[in-house]
Amino acid sequence: MNQPQLSSQQSLDLQFMQRAFELAKVAESHNEIPVGAVVVQNGNIIGEGFNQSIMNNDPSAHAEMIAVRAAGKQIDNYRLIDCTLYVTLEPCPMCAGLLVHSRINRIVYASSDEKTGAAGSVFNLVQNSRLNHIIDVESGLMQEECATLLSGFFKRRRKEIKAAKRLAKNTVSE
Repeated sequence: MNQPQLSSQQSLDLQFMQRAFELAKVAESHNEIPVGAVVVQNGNIIGEGFNQSIMNNDPSAHAEMIAVRAAGKQIDNYRLIDCTLYVTLEPCPMCAGLLVHSRINRIVYASSDEKTGAAGSVFNLVQNSRLNHIIDVESGLMQEECATLLSGFFKRRRKEIKAAKRLAKNTVSE
């Protein structure tokens, strides 16, 4: 059976999401929540990042923030007009606000965030008509791979926390 041909845009979207996924795995290797992001302009990556909040003790060090900051420096402009952000998890309200202010054109995210998603799941800041910029949003590309990486990370973290509590309890009772 023949596989359906991907359009050139779909092929590029997959390529850049795969890079964001690689960055998410880098975050996980640092025991960070595994989220990765890349900013693309004219088919070239101009900024990339992965979550670094824990390692930097910085609640704003989300993958999107780091990627957008790098992109702004790369093009010497805080406005990222005609750029696309690829990210493995739906942006939170903080990152969604950044994306609106940066005037990014398009967001492609893999997994929805049912707790803090601000690109359509819980909130939709990026397409709020009361704001001064509306962003095109696409979701679901590599959703299964990214969701599996995230759920595996949180499952491991819960086990580690339980083990640490057990160890602390045993240490106190000795």
